[in-house]
Amino acid sequence: MLQNSTLTGYVVLALLTALVVSFLLTPAVKSFAYKVGAVDVPKDARRMHKVPIPRLGGLAIFMGFMVSILLFANVMEDRQMRGILLGAVVIVILGVVDDITPLPAKLKFVVQILAAILPVSHGVVIRAISNPNLFSPNPYWQMGNVVSVVITVLWIVGITNSVNLIDGLDGLANGVSAISATTMLVLALLVSQAQVAIVMAALVGACIGFMPYNMNPAKMFMGDTGATFLGYILATMSIQGLFKFYAVISFAVPFLILGLPIFDTAFAMIRRMAHGQSPMHPDRGHIHHRLIDMGLSQKQAVASLYVISAILGLSAVVLTTSNEWKALLFFVALCVAAGVAARIAFPKELKEELHEEMEEMREHGHHAEKTDAPAGEPEAPDEASQDAPETPAEPKEEKDG
Repeated sequence: MLQNSTLTGYVVLALLTALVVSFLLTPAVKSFAYKVGAVDVPKDARRMHKVPIPRLGGLAIFMGFMVSILLFANVMEDRQMRGILLGAVVIVILGVVDDITPLPAKLKFVVQILAAILPVSHGVVIRAISNPNLFSPNPYWQMGNVVSVVITVLWIVGITNSVNLIDGLDGLANGVSAISATTMLVLALLVSQAQVAIVMAALVGACIGFMPYNMNPAKMFMGDTGATFLGYILATMSIQGLFKFYAVISFAVPFLILGLPIFDTAFAMIRRMAHGQSPMHPDRGHIHHRLIDMGLSQKQAVASLYVISAILGLSAVVLTTSNEWKALLFFVALCVAAGVAARIAFPKELKEELHEEMEEMREHGHHAEKTDAPAGEPEAPDEASQDAPETPAEPKEEKDG
């Protein structure tokens, strides 16, 4: 095991290497994306951009990550790490093909399962989780081999797709992944888990290196290549770190760190099934869409979700370094502080959203009265409309989104 000072040095070098490589390679990847036609053209209401933007940015993230890992991580002597990287290569190849020529959802799902089986076959398996029943004499549950494999594959595929689903605003999935990876890096350093710390540092660096090209207004998207790769690495490394070292402490730790994509995906699936749709049917009901519909700009919506992700990450750190009650109080306090900050930062947007909802309710009520009026008796106009001359309606100011 590396000494703390040596480990810190390796972590810093891994982060900086991935950052520099990712940043420098992005322009070349952008040119390549244009050549192969990997360009996102806005064609429906779910798209937030108005002009075609190249995808494949995840290729730069992947290359920055891999260069750093091969230089600083102990890959040759770590069988589990080799399995994770093999699966990552499969995920990236799938993402590149899908960004160039969209593939059927079922085919992508099958390939993702095969990619998840690769690390599982190399020993990356969730074998135990903490018992959520605080009154049970058993602190954690041991799972059989078959159950362990099934749960692990579901976890990897689920998180891979969850991160992909929140990739709807400029810089959102990239920033949330960087925050989650930073939290896992801190937890790995607390227990001197060198391999996980170096891998997470490389992931954080690769995300930061791509960030200048991906923040609003984005010059390039990471595409499925980047979003699924980030989700896959976070899922597999959480098994190596969180489930292995913190499962006895709390079942909640990995769910807190990856809480934003997990809950957004879960609510999306429930919402779609409640409307009689397929759980995989795309819609405009994700949390980032709702924030935009409230009147927030893209930058404000992304910043709000960064804060939520950071709160969840900080709560996970507190949970692993203290007891559950302290972590719960800390989480509640942060949520209250975030709510107050939101009211201070976005009072105009919140008021405008409430005003627009009230106007819609009035219009619907007025329309219903007109519909219910008897056919032979024309509805009397309002007094104001009788007295006031007709004037053209003032055009509404468009908000800069």
